[in-house]
Amino acid sequence: MGKSLIQQRHGKGTSQFRAHSFRWKTEISYRNYDNAEKTGVIKGKVLDLIDCPGHTAPIALIKYENGDEACIPAPLNMKVNDEVSAGSQSPLLPGCILPLKNIPEGTAIYNIESIPGGGGAFCRTAGCAAKILSTIQGKILVELPSKKVKSFSPECRATIGVISGSGRLEKPWLKAGKKHHAMRALGKYYPNTSGVAMNAVNHPFGSGRGRHVGKPKTIPRFAPPGRKVGKLRARKTGRGK
Repeated sequence: MGKSLIQQRHGKGTSQFRAHSFRWKTEISYRNYDNAEKTGVIKGKVLDLIDCPGHTAPIALIKYENGDEACIPAPLNMKVNDEVSAGSQSPLLPGCILPLKNIPEGTAIYNIESIPGGGGAFCRTAGCAAKILSTIQGKILVELPSKKVKSFSPECRATIGVISGSGRLEKPWLKAGKKHHAMRALGKYYPNTSGVAMNAVNHPFGSGRGRHVGKPKTIPRFAPPGRKVGKLRARKTGRGK
């Protein structure tokens, strides 16, 4: 084996693969989940819409009537000075934050908590929205943007609406330099070379005639780290039936 694979270098955590979080302007967070939200409603106002290089969607800075501040991904058509609210008695308007148990089925939501009071963890990319399906055995079933259905606690909070910035992927890059600077701002490794385009010394799928792997992509369980590319310990391959 020659050079280390890209995923091996990524695991070491060198500066080339670290996110440049010191350039980011804010962090997405909900306010503390207290009794004011559990039993009633607390109103807030949008102070600013922040363009943060570490996030794909604009970030709304909200100041609540008790002085708390929070940052959430801005929903579609949100403007500065808009009124929003948080709590179990909040209206079903874009930008309002409610527990999942108080949101009707079929409502579009985003920035969903994985545990109550833990802060948003699911569905936070520009243009995304999840949908509440039903309640089964004390759990709320939510269809994520990937079409996967996941269960959440009824006390987990979510924001009503669809995240803005849905047309982000429709604009072409046109120049490689534009993509380079965008990936650099996010701390992403770019450009990413395909394994079959490499030499044999650099990748197990490299060399040979043309862009062809030349060997099975299924990797055994006890293969050394430099061999583990492709389908790792796959139980079955091919089309699912």
